[in-house]
Amino acid sequence: MEEPLKRINKFLSEVGYCSRREADKLIEAGRVTINGIIPEMGTKINSSDVVEVDGKTIMNSNKDFVYLAFNKPIGIVCTTDTSVEKDNIIDFIKYPKRIFPIGRLDKPSEGLILLTDDGDIVNKILRASNNHEKEYLVKVDKPISQTFIERMSGGIPLTDLDRVTKKCVVEKMSTYEFRIILTQGLNRQIRRMCEYLNYEVETLKRVRIMNIKLDMPVGKYRELTKDELKELNILIEDSTKNYNPIQKRKQKPRKI
Repeated sequence: MEEPLKRINKFLSEVGYCSRREADKLIEAGRVTINGIIPEMGTKINSSDVVEVDGKTIMNSNKDFVYLAFNKPIGIVCTTDTSVEKDNIIDFIKYPKRIFPIGRLDKPSEGLILLTDDGDIVNKILRASNNHEKEYLVKVDKPISQTFIERMSGGIPLTDLDRVTKKCVVEKMSTYEFRIILTQGLNRQIRRMCEYLNYEVETLKRVRIMNIKLDMPVGKYRELTKDELKELNILIEDSTKNYNPIQKRKQKPRKI
């Protein structure tokens, strides 16, 4: 039986060297070689090919993937570019293996973010079209009205992004605090939504990503449990790895 070939960017992602997007950049920059030759984008390899990045051979360790849940403190940046950002998430965690965050959490925000060396799961979770839930606790600068709750949950036009936010679940928790469940991942989405209604976010904490809940102290991380990982894989098993604007899921945000 002939061995199946694998794209070079997928190989670099699966062995935990970098994400597929970062791999494409390395290939485009001519920093990757296959058997000593600089490949074209999309080149496929087999297990006998020697892959090098900047002259260093990249080996497939065949070890299990790493899946971490981390409680990101305020001030830490979700980037793997350790040479540019000194307060980056990678240097803060100091995990002994190459990992990268799944998505982002703003520098002024805190709470749950997942990190892994599994490139496939990253692509599935990130796609907004898959309707994966993310839950936040938000404190604002003035009393929350019923009108605020209704407008936040019904969709807010973000003119600078030329988008209207998807309908979502919003619940008032106290005079100044509310809970919101999003199935979208627009840049600074909650802060932009609040600003549109003349509210300013004072604190923002992510407390859940799909079935993974925030349950560790600020600045600490833990590995996902087998049960969490099993349920996570069930939730994303029908997810597309690539964005498909035609695909629509009928999954509704759960009530809180």
